[in-house]
Amino acid sequence: MDVKTVLQFAATTRGLSLLIQALLNAAIPDHEADAFTPPRAEEPRLLDPAVQWFLGGLSHWDAEHFLFIAERGYLYEHNYAFFPLFPVILRGLAETILQPLSGCLTLRGRLLLAVALGNSALFLLSVVALYGLGRVVLQDRRLALVSSLLYCLTPANVFMTAGYSESLFAALTFGGLFLLERGYTFRACLALSIATAARANGLVNVGFLLYLPLQQALSKIWGLRKDNNRHNKCLQYTWIVARLLFTAALGTAVIAFPFLVFQYYGYRVFCTPSLSLEQVSPALIQLAEDKGYRVPDENAPPPLWCLRPLPLLYSHIQDVYWDVGFLRYFQLKQIPNFLLALPMATLGMAAAYMYYRANPTRVFLYVVHATMLLGFGTFCMHVQVLTRFLSSSSPVPFWISAHLLLLYEPLLQRRSPPTYNKGQQRGTPRTVFLYLPQNPIVHLLSRWKTCSIPTRWILGYFISYWLMGLALHCNFLPWT
Repeated sequence: MDVKTVLQFAATTRGLSLLIQALLNAAIPDHEADAFTPPRAEEPRLLDPAVQWFLGGLSHWDAEHFLFIAERGYLYEHNYAFFPLFPVILRGLAETILQPLSGCLTLRGRLLLAVALGNSALFLLSVVALYGLGRVVLQDRRLALVSSLLYCLTPANVFMTAGYSESLFAALTFGGLFLLERGYTFRACLALSIATAARANGLVNVGFLLYLPLQQALSKIWGLRKDNNRHNKCLQYTWIVARLLFTAALGTAVIAFPFLVFQYYGYRVFCTPSLSLEQVSPALIQLAEDKGYRVPDENAPPPLWCLRPLPLLYSHIQDVYWDVGFLRYFQLKQIPNFLLALPMATLGMAAAYMYYRANPTRVFLYVVHATMLLGFGTFCMHVQVLTRFLSSSSPVPFWISAHLLLLYEPLLQRRSPPTYNKGQQRGTPRTVFLYLPQNPIVHLLSRWKTCSIPTRWILGYFISYWLMGLALHCNFLPWT
């Protein structure tokens, strides 16, 4: 029943997101932003204007990079900041189930449809994975349900809907962690490895693979302490340690493999180029000249980053094109962006503080992971990205928000009427448990005026960012 409730709510919020972004995109003129806007490859066909009107808001800002890569492949140097899995999925959808529409839709039009359909399906998968992960880790049905429903109203909603890889990454990360918690280590490795092909921060998930098997190994070693057979105990110790080391080494290699392959591919393209500019569309060459984009050219000298001891293209792009680095964003003019990120940072700090006070060992690793992402995002990234960075990478913001709602909201603390065994005295009830509506979030929203102050703050944050993201991002206005 809970999974059905979560799926229904997720599907409803996906439909509303698509509808609202279309209406707001039509009602608000697009801002003239200095963003990546490559020339179109084809003339519009019959249905392209309709698709552009309804889904055009999903193609703005970084989404344009993913659509460009899906349509034309990797060309410009800064395109390599965007990992290949999501564009491959978009192109696959456009060339398979959406191929019958090719007579009335250009490839770009089909890619926009693929964004809407693909991200909606991936979001549904991610919310089911989050619910399953919550049930396993938290061991609390109410927390798992409320946190999954809150995820449906994620403050990073627009990035889960638009042509970004957040929904894909969340589905693979939450699914991989669920499999890891259930003991399916090999399947978890595959899921987390595929996640690294979607986003570079998938590398951080190696920590889960190192910690959880270590925890299981220590538990087995502790269980052997009563074994009096020293020879047998020694053999079992050796087997447990060898298996742990093998799992850690293989898992780390598997998770890092997509990242390393993609960096090697970028190195080959730019440091030992075989592409001549005559093979590239003149319109794309003109865009590169106008904007200063680097294109691989066999007749030009290799870029300077190729000469570094560790020539990582991804690090070069983040440094040169996005000016990402330690404390580089700590400027007075960035105060509005720090304020945008403040609610998500507050949730992350609240989770760390409440863990420190209560010491719930089950969520220790998840809180450490979220705290590391929070610290890195605050000091080394464009801080406004923190909202979507944490929302698609960690369940902790939703777990702590659900915990606070259940802790401070009286409407979620009502006790159900007691039930009795047959023939039992009325003074000795069989069970008394906390009442929880089928959809607690809808229940709270419908009783907004009677909700507690903490509930209004939490739900107000989620819903306001959910809506503002659609209004601003889809009209080329700055957002998180």
